[in-house]
Amino acid sequence: MKKLKLNYLLIGVVTLLLAVALWPAIPWSGKADNRIAAIQARGVLRVSTIATPLTMYRAGDTMSGLDYELSQAFADYLGVKLKITVRQNISQLFDDLDNNDADLLAAGLVYNEARSQHYQAGPIYYSVSQQMVYRVGSLRPRSLASIKEGQLTIAPGHVAQSELEQLKASKYPDLTWRVDPKLSSNELMLQVAQGTLDYTIADSVAISLFQRVHPQLAVALDLSDEQPVTWFSRRSSDNSLSAALLDFFNQINEDGTLARLEEKYLGHGNDFDYVDTRSFLRAVDSVLPELQPLFEKYATDIDWRLLAAISYQESHWDSQATSPTGVRGLMMLTRNTAQSLGLTDRLDAEQSISGGARYLKDMMSKVPESVPEEERIWFALAAYNMGYAHMLDARALTAKQKGNPDSWSDVKQRLPLLSQRPYYSKLTYGYARGHEAYAYVENIRKYQISLVGYLLEKEKQAAAAAQPKLVQSYPTNITPQGLFPSPFSSLPLGPFSQAGAGGKTHSALPNTLSPVSPR
Repeated sequence: MKKLKLNYLLIGVVTLLLAVALWPAIPWSGKADNRIAAIQARGVLRVSTIATPLTMYRAGDTMSGLDYELSQAFADYLGVKLKITVRQNISQLFDDLDNNDADLLAAGLVYNEARSQHYQAGPIYYSVSQQMVYRVGSLRPRSLASIKEGQLTIAPGHVAQSELEQLKASKYPDLTWRVDPKLSSNELMLQVAQGTLDYTIADSVAISLFQRVHPQLAVALDLSDEQPVTWFSRRSSDNSLSAALLDFFNQINEDGTLARLEEKYLGHGNDFDYVDTRSFLRAVDSVLPELQPLFEKYATDIDWRLLAAISYQESHWDSQATSPTGVRGLMMLTRNTAQSLGLTDRLDAEQSISGGARYLKDMMSKVPESVPEEERIWFALAAYNMGYAHMLDARALTAKQKGNPDSWSDVKQRLPLLSQRPYYSKLTYGYARGHEAYAYVENIRKYQISLVGYLLEKEKQAAAAAQPKLVQSYPTNITPQGLFPSPFSSLPLGPFSQAGAGGKTHSALPNTLSPVSPR
């Protein structure tokens, strides 16, 4: 996925001009009769979404997701509680706006002309492209001209509907497709991966995440260029909600919150490796069950699934693994490190895991306190791989190049430079295999994503087997039934703590703020 590259100075100017133009509509201007005042009087911000690995999902007792965290932050900004309503598909989301059952839609929705005619778009915060997917091993379509009747199915309300209509009118008169009245894009992708459906269309980010759990899903062709993703609200002559959103996104741009969340949820990269992912998931089934209790036991400060991902990157969960440099065991510890940790046998699974967890904890404790809490692990892993001193060099180089040394997104871009003479010759600790540290951390993140999604899927399958009436679908696209007690229920969620880190501005506001009559 190519991230949006915006002119930040222009955004600042536009923000200032819009703020001046919209000042009378902003709730702190003293006007009480507006949408923000109504939300604050109600004490609740109502947000509708579709549960996916990117937007919002529950893993155990923890709520996660880019749109969830942004929604909670916006509710905090307004001083109200957050009420999330989960819907099954996009059509139901826009029904919530039409029926005044939601203040906002936060579900990774693409901005386009058709939607902007009826709904108010918020700031843009990332971009995607639309792609057609098929199952590996089946016939790959090379163009839309090869699609036969009944082969292509899309979700209701999907942005691809208007694009397909335009392509049919201009280039592919025989193109046909079916709109499933109920299933979401992720559920349709699952059917494609299982071989029960030929093709469907989804956005590039959703596909990238889905492939981490279902590597048999592959991209057949691109249907669009990069498209902006935004939130939506009802169109109205009252622009107070749009003004508040604009100010909120401007704030999280400036304090680095948006850059941090973007790195957290979108920074895993899109260089998908089918063979590696398939091998990893096979190991999850065959090897992990024996090791899982040990990972859970010793992962006291991090998610045990992350510790498991680190171990797989180190040794592929081979307790007898030995490298030419002499590191050994599940966590590939050096002899000196093992001795410093009091270990007597690096090839003993429990000793290796406990020692690796303690060593990683020590690395995390050394990371400067200015680094946001949830990003400290990535700095620690880089230090774990190439040495703490070289991690400090990477931070120093980042600062020298006017980046933010506390932002993992900024620092990781400089890691490969540590092996290039023009850079390492001017650093305190000299040459380092920074490109290897970069790949090391990125691989661990991908394994963690795969493991979390795959285990959620197995839990969902077990629940469905125990209760046949449960809807069976891709678990990291958690259906309302899997997430909440009833199909279309809501949940007031607790406060979100923002941990700022300097970053780059990523948002812009589509030019749709002119007052119009509601739909």
